[in-house]
Amino acid sequence: MSGTDKTPPTETEDKATEDRAPEAPEAPSRSHSLLREIASGNALAGVLAVVLAVAVGSLMIALTDEEVRETASYVFARPADFFNALWDAIWGAYTALFRGAVYNDRVDDFATQIRPLTETLKFAAPLIAAGLGVGLAFRAGMFNIGGRGQMLLAGAAAGWVAANVDLPTVVHLPLAIIAGMVAGALWAGIAGVLKARTGAHEVIVTIMLNYVGFYLVFFALSRQSLLQAPGSGNPKSAPAAETAVMPKILGDRFNLHLGFLLALVAVAIVWWLLNRATLGYRIRAVGENPHAARAAGIDVGRTYVVVMLIAGALVGLAGTNQVLGTVTSGVTVDLDAGIGFDAITVALLGRSRPLGILLAGLLFGAFKAGGFAMQASEGIPVDIVLVVQSLIVLFIAAPPLVRAIFRLPAKEAK
Repeated sequence: MSGTDKTPPTETEDKATEDRAPEAPEAPSRSHSLLREIASGNALAGVLAVVLAVAVGSLMIALTDEEVRETASYVFARPADFFNALWDAIWGAYTALFRGAVYNDRVDDFATQIRPLTETLKFAAPLIAAGLGVGLAFRAGMFNIGGRGQMLLAGAAAGWVAANVDLPTVVHLPLAIIAGMVAGALWAGIAGVLKARTGAHEVIVTIMLNYVGFYLVFFALSRQSLLQAPGSGNPKSAPAAETAVMPKILGDRFNLHLGFLLALVAVAIVWWLLNRATLGYRIRAVGENPHAARAAGIDVGRTYVVVMLIAGALVGLAGTNQVLGTVTSGVTVDLDAGIGFDAITVALLGRSRPLGILLAGLLFGAFKAGGFAMQASEGIPVDIVLVVQSLIVLFIAAPPLVRAIFRLPAKEAK
């Protein structure tokens, strides 16, 4: 037989060759595709979602205004009355919101004029920190719905250190903050480990951990040997010692404290992590397609655990903000004040980008600060602000609806 002749491969060799052939990466799951569509859409869709939410909110403001309803009964006889009342209701509501959130032009003292802005920044701080935790998980293709539980455990840990440890301020405050962030990280890490080891869906796990965390903290606050304030029968801890309270950064006339500066530092760190660090590349790769990332040699399970640990630490920072923000603060079962869920909206509106989350946190901080002023000066239910926030979520979660309303071109398939 000549040297150029080749023996045809046997059936056994063909099968072995097929077994050795690398498998093509599986397509990303439908839930990951939906997450990327919602969390990484263009900024214009987010802005238009806010516009739509404000427009629908304006309609609800009009419907709750007595003068608008009264003039609507004879709108065809005197339409000018109706439209004037409609304008006064909507304009009055949003100008009151502005005065309560940004700048109050009805007073002469400059410090009082800018006080609303400082209140907005104060409310925005925990929203930004928690939004970063949710947004970072989004970038890895994970839904971190456990913000409430993570904030509760973080607040409990920070509150215990703040009330029961006697140290100088330079040590006491950082120690309390670190304790809270570690507690939040460990609580969120449970979901990361379960997803990495067993494939348990993080949505179910984090939601259940919210309930577990709530009742754990409630139990601790009901026992004086754990967290309950000495001599108290209420489920509340003792207030933080003065050495563990975040200092006010603009003086005693304003409530804005160190928590806002820590939130800004967190924004910078997360931006660097996602855009400059190797870990950030791994996080983004896993979020885009975990199967392709695994084929490229990335340990997907380990990435899930690390992401949830960092995300929990960021949400924990928001929890420490709530407990250590004022000298009268203490740990209660409602210390999260809805921030754990509002952070999801902030992360979605910010498209899971640190700078976007910063801007979204400021917007929602303005809603919180200005909503009370709107209610006090115009008699408009503060729940209208909650409706606007909910509508923002609705429109952000439905990009095709926003594009259809504004006749935007559809996104090209990649």
